[in-house]
Amino acid sequence: MTRTEQLQLRLLGYRPTDRFMGWFGPLLFAVLGGLIRFWRLDRPHQLVFDETYYVKQGISMLEYGVEMRWLGEGKVVDPLFTHGNLSVFSTANGDMVVHPPVGKWVIAIGEWIFGGTSSWGWRFSVCTLGTLSILMIGRIARRLFRSSLLGTIAAFLTAFEGHHFVQSRTGLLDLILMFFVLSAFGALLIDRDQARERLAEHVGRVSVHTYETWGPILGFRPWRWVAGICLGLATGTKWSGLFFLVAFGLMTVLWDMGAYRAAGVRRWVASTLLVQAPIAAITMVGLTLVTYLLSWTGWFLSTYGYKRQWAETHPATHGWIPDALRSLWSYHTEAYRFHQTLTSPHDYMSNPWTWIVQGRPTSFFYEGPKKGQDGCTVTECSKAISSLGTITIWWLAAIGIFFLVYHWAIRRDWRAGAILCGLAAGWLPWFNLQHRTIFQFYAIAFQPWVVLSAVFVLGLILGKATDSPRRRRIGLLWVGGFCLASLALFAFYWPIYTAQVIPYDSWRLRMWLPSWI
Repeated sequence: MTRTEQLQLRLLGYRPTDRFMGWFGPLLFAVLGGLIRFWRLDRPHQLVFDETYYVKQGISMLEYGVEMRWLGEGKVVDPLFTHGNLSVFSTANGDMVVHPPVGKWVIAIGEWIFGGTSSWGWRFSVCTLGTLSILMIGRIARRLFRSSLLGTIAAFLTAFEGHHFVQSRTGLLDLILMFFVLSAFGALLIDRDQARERLAEHVGRVSVHTYETWGPILGFRPWRWVAGICLGLATGTKWSGLFFLVAFGLMTVLWDMGAYRAAGVRRWVASTLLVQAPIAAITMVGLTLVTYLLSWTGWFLSTYGYKRQWAETHPATHGWIPDALRSLWSYHTEAYRFHQTLTSPHDYMSNPWTWIVQGRPTSFFYEGPKKGQDGCTVTECSKAISSLGTITIWWLAAIGIFFLVYHWAIRRDWRAGAILCGLAAGWLPWFNLQHRTIFQFYAIAFQPWVVLSAVFVLGLILGKATDSPRRRRIGLLWVGGFCLASLALFAFYWPIYTAQVIPYDSWRLRMWLPSWI
C-alpha cells in the first residue's frame, strides 16, 4: 500500500455501503415510535406540569407575537383555558418570561394547525420532533459507528425509552432544545466526513514524497452553517443551548486537527488553530447569534412586549447602540438574575448527580380517582404521568461513561470523545447550578448521547465483524436480550407514561425506589 493510500485510509476509514439497511431500521422504528407517541396524544385534556406556561404562551405568540400576561393565577386561568376560553390574556401587558421565543413558536405551530382548544394541537409539534429524532439518532449512530445494525439498535432504544417518550407527548421546551442540538451534532458529523473526503482527494493530488507543512483550506462547509443555525435555534429555545455551542465548537476544531494529523501535515496544530479554528468560530458563533436575534422578531415588532420600550425611559450615555437592543439587553439581564436566584423548594427538584441513573424522575401529572370515578373499579386508583426513563438504557449508559473515557483517552477513539462531548454539554453545566431549583427532566437535552453511550457498550459486547462466529453469536444473544428487557420495561411502565387509570397498588408496584414517589 502506497503512502498516499495509507493516508487516505486513515482519513476516511471504513464506510458502510448497505444504504438500504442503513435507512430501513431507523425509519421502521421511527414509524413505530411515532405511532405510539401520537396514540391518544390529547390525553389528558389538561395542562400537564409546565404546559401551563408554554402552551398558553404559544397561543399568545399567535395572537400578539409575544408572550402576554394572563388574567389571574394559573389555578384560575387553566380551567378556563382547557374548557376553550382563550381570552385569558391582558391586551396591554407583556409578560416577563425567562426563556427565549423559539420553543413557544414551535408549540404554536401545532396550535395553529389544530386550534388552541385542542390538546392534540398543544403537543403535536413536540411529538413530531420527538418522532423525527428517533430517525435522526439511528442515522447518527450509523454514521458514528459505521454499522447499520448499531444504527437500528439506537433507533430501537430511542423509540422505547421512557423519558424520551413522555417528553415527546408533553408541550414543554426541553425536547425542542434536544432536537436542535441533536441536529447540530448530526450536521457536524456530516461536515467531518466531507472535510476528510476533501482532504483525502487533496492527498491524492500531491506527490507521494511530499509532507506538507501547512494544511490546505477545506473550502465551503455548508453543514457547519447548518450546525450554527441549529445551535441558534437551540439557544433561542433555552439558553443552555450555549453550552452545546461551546462544546461542539471545540469538538469540530479537534476533528480538523485530527484530520490534518492523519493527512501527514507537519504543522497540524498550527494549521488548525490559525486557520480552521477562526473560520469555525466566525461561522458557528456568528450564525448562532444572528439566528438567536432573528428569533426575537416578534418582540422587536411589538409595542407591548415586556420591556420593549425600556430604553425610551432610560437614555443611553452612548447613543450608537439601538434602543431596541438596549431594551433587549435589559430584559436578558433581568431574566439571568431570575435563573440565578431561583431557589424555591419543589417536591421534585433533584441533584444532577442522580440524573444519569434516574434517581428522581419528575412527576408531570397525578390524580387519585376513587371507586366509580374515571373508570376506577377498586377502592383507590392512580392516574399518573412520570418522566421515568427506561432504566436498562440509562444504567448501561452510566456504566458506559467509564468505557467511553477509556476508549477516548487511552485508545484515542474519536467516537467515544464525540459521545462524551454531547453528555458533557448537556449535563456538566448543571453541577455548577446546584444552588438553584433544577429537575431531572432537563436530562432530555443529552438523552441522545445516553442512548449512544449504551449503544457504544452494546457494540463492544457484540464484537467485531472479524471475530469468530461463536463470539458473534454470544454477543448477539446478549445484545438481543438487553433490547428485549428494555422493551419489556417500557411496556411495564406504559400505564404511568400515558395517564392510564390503574389500581393504586399497581402504581406502587412500579415505584421501585422511594425517590421515585
